[in-house]
Amino acid sequence: MSCIRILIADDHAVVRGGVRQLLTSQADMEIVGEADDGISAFKLAKSLKPDVLLLDIGMPGLNGLEAIGLIREAVPETRIVILSMHAKESYVHQTLSAGVSGYVLKASPSTDILNAVRAAYRNEYFLSSTIKAGVIEAYLQS
Repeated sequence: MSCIRILIADDHAVVRGGVRQLLTSQADMEIVGEADDGISAFKLAKSLKPDVLLLDIGMPGLNGLEAIGLIREAVPETRIVILSMHAKESYVHQTLSAGVSGYVLKASPSTDILNAVRAAYRNEYFLSSTIKAGVIEAYLQS
């Protein structure tokens, strides 16, 4: 079984540590790198070419929204999953339009992160249930 190679990008060390612990407990996942700002995330994505990048939106240097386009252009095979505390629909729409494969809220159950990483690796989409309900509701109203 091949491992899903994952890069974690979040400016909070405690979040990176918790996510690292969760992911490394899975037999099918390995952490290939960590970044604490958007510029490092971009540089590491280019050099490491991970299968999946877990990316926070609010980071110094280059925020997640700015980094998405650069990373998608430089490493189109890397799937991006947003891991954020922001549940705003505008963020979800912006990131999906920019080409991310998933959006997980930091307040979601840890299984959402695992499911999002695996879905992205399979080239599928994943949204936290709270986000999914809002997106569907907005779609139905439009």
